[in-house]
Amino acid sequence: MTALFSIDPQAVRVIRAESKAQILDTLADGFSSVYHLDRAHVLERIEEREALGSTGFGRGVAIPHARLEGLARPVAVFLRLEEPVAFDAADGMPVDCVFGLLSPEQAGAVHLQALAAISRLMRDDRMHQRLSHAPDADALYALLVNVIDRDAA
Repeated sequence: MTALFSIDPQAVRVIRAESKAQILDTLADGFSSVYHLDRAHVLERIEEREALGSTGFGRGVAIPHARLEGLARPVAVFLRLEEPVAFDAADGMPVDCVFGLLSPEQAGAVHLQALAAISRLMRDDRMHQRLSHAPDADALYALLVNVIDRDAA
């Protein structure tokens, strides 16, 4: 079995952000530069989804996501914030981990399965702690890909 989504090492970053809008902008940059997607279109789709309700699901985590034509499979960008940022999360807490997901336009079930896998991963308190304390983007990527590959097996 293959992983439900892929994440490139260059798509894992530690950033400083001042606002939710800046986080979404950085996500669009990541999807554009790493996966060669149209930055403006990615940002538009993520913002459209965010307008329906915050993707900050609580416990310091947000999972901005959208479906996009032209993708062959779901792809992800992971951002760890140097300082937590308000994200209109369900529990009112600021976020420090942001897991962006883009899926093919027609991939309804696959998109939901990938979201569920990310949600399970990010609800794991030990994993969240490890991600929060990883020294750099390389260590974050190693943690993430280890779990993604393990869950695909």
